[in-house]
Amino acid sequence: MVHISRICFRKYGNFMDNLRLYVRGGTGGMALPRLGGHGGNGGDVWVVATKNMTLKKVKDKYPLKRFLGGPGGNSSVRALKGERGKDEEISAPVGITVTADDGSILGELNAEGDRVLVAKGGFGGTPFTALQPKKGQAKHIRLDLKLIADLGLVGFPNAGKSSLLTALSSATPQIASYAFTTLRPEIGKLMYPDYKQISLADLPGLIEGAHINKGMGHKFLKHVERTQQLLFVVDVSGFQLASKTPFRSAFEAVQLLTKELELYKEELVSKPALLAVNKMDLPDAEDKLEELKVQLQNPEEFTNLLPDDMIPNNFIAFRHVIPVSASTGFGVDHLKNCIRLSLDEYAAMETSSVHQEKLQALRQQSCERL
Repeated sequence: MVHISRICFRKYGNFMDNLRLYVRGGTGGMALPRLGGHGGNGGDVWVVATKNMTLKKVKDKYPLKRFLGGPGGNSSVRALKGERGKDEEISAPVGITVTADDGSILGELNAEGDRVLVAKGGFGGTPFTALQPKKGQAKHIRLDLKLIADLGLVGFPNAGKSSLLTALSSATPQIASYAFTTLRPEIGKLMYPDYKQISLADLPGLIEGAHINKGMGHKFLKHVERTQQLLFVVDVSGFQLASKTPFRSAFEAVQLLTKELELYKEELVSKPALLAVNKMDLPDAEDKLEELKVQLQNPEEFTNLLPDDMIPNNFIAFRHVIPVSASTGFGVDHLKNCIRLSLDEYAAMETSSVHQEKLQALRQQSCERL
């Protein structure tokens, strides 16, 4: 009898896939009544797709999450036309959808350099506006990382990810007995009796050194960023890529996968994660599972099994550890339930966070009026 172990509750960490910001265009400049001069228009606020940017970097750099366009210059005797206010640019990662608080889409950032106007500056004062300038647009916006799937399957080649995706969903990925069967993401849909649908992506198999672009390298890791949670898949009996490469136990495979994600972008290991221990139909699988669970409870005590340069800075505490056999169907229904539970818990936490942000914004507005 195999016992299911819930290792630890894992709080959603540093990785961010959405961010709420306050933006306001600059106020227009004053007109000059005596000579009928025009004030300069206020500066606009733009969101710009920037290389190597993450939402967490935006939040850390601008903790107040307020972006204001520059004010337009006043009309004067020396310059009847006031200078235009300076535009404010918000650097954001590629793959972002920009929405207003009401859910309407303002634009998308699909390639480096793409720009979305989110708050237009106010017009400067003119004789046609009774010389009075206009205020810039003000609103809250949300930057959402466009996800290719709710859950991304992460594992070394031949861990059985493609077979597991087939067992879980309606996808029919290429399956073979050689290592690299997945060369592009395969997306499957997980269906539930209440008609809830969850999307799963079988991502190309990682190899050691992926963070420096070996194997599928960066192509794989970019896809990892576009999934909400991760499902690690390891072979309970261990893994060896080729005859000249070292054999890795299931515990070593978990930690090496963690390190590859960490070296590429440390925030990735903060995503909520589950662990599927596959191929439980093999001989001695139950004994190896028990050994793995002991090692995961206290991973620091087993770092001697890993090369020094491949020990993660932070060990992942998986929300659930689920033994499965993709070939026999053992544990697949339980895995489906754990996936649903993890995503539902995260959604509830996100909803609570949004409500808290809106309450805080209302309090700030009340204080400003006072």
